[in-house]
Amino acid sequence: MSAATTAPQRSYGRAPDGLRPTAIITGFVRTATGSALIEVGETRVICTASAQESVPRWMAGKGRGWVTAEYAMLPASTGDRKQRDSSKGRPDGRSVEIQRLIGRAIRGVVDFEALGERTIYLDCDVLQADGGTRTAAITGAYVALALAAQRLRDEGRLKASPLNGAVAAISCGMVDGVALLDLDYPEDSSAEVDANVVMTGDGGLVEVQATAERTPLSRASLDELLALAAGGIEELRALQEAAIREG
Repeated sequence: MSAATTAPQRSYGRAPDGLRPTAIITGFVRTATGSALIEVGETRVICTASAQESVPRWMAGKGRGWVTAEYAMLPASTGDRKQRDSSKGRPDGRSVEIQRLIGRAIRGVVDFEALGERTIYLDCDVLQADGGTRTAAITGAYVALALAAQRLRDEGRLKASPLNGAVAAISCGMVDGVALLDLDYPEDSSAEVDANVVMTGDGGLVEVQATAERTPLSRASLDELLALAAGGIEELRALQEAAIREG
């Protein structure tokens, strides 16, 4: 193997296809309908699902529900204090992009008729960021939503689960010519290509965001990254299922 393609030293001594140590702690916010704290290495995100017995005005009377997401990074999440969006009067463009991604990803596995005329708000707040916050948020938000749906059924407010599938997400990229799974911040910041992949539990692609920083991404490299992502998401799905059972 040439020097250009030698696998770099990675955090936690991981192989190129290795996830960072990942944990999902349910019931982290007792006042939410469903909640989970997801830890992916040094990245930590609190995800809550809050049910409201109404829908946006444009959906009223249609017998269908809605799921929407908000995303924010707490001021100390990156070390240097990040100014709160509320103090600026508007969310920054990155936060808006990410919360739209989270909403799209989760809505892809929701039966809105089964949900009825209620809204589930998914709030994803980053406590600490070390790469992969958006993918961790999607993975954790699904768990929070599943727990919320379970609680609504237990309380007799839902007849059946509104979830018709599962969803999780992972980052991957090319670093020094090597395809790596689950990039931490140093890897992400030096990657020639970085990608975020969202997949359903049965392997369907929901969204792929891939950007080449210096060298155009070849089709072969994209296929390699998608294969890496599929393996990582399979591991994340097992963690999600265990967390939901225990929650």
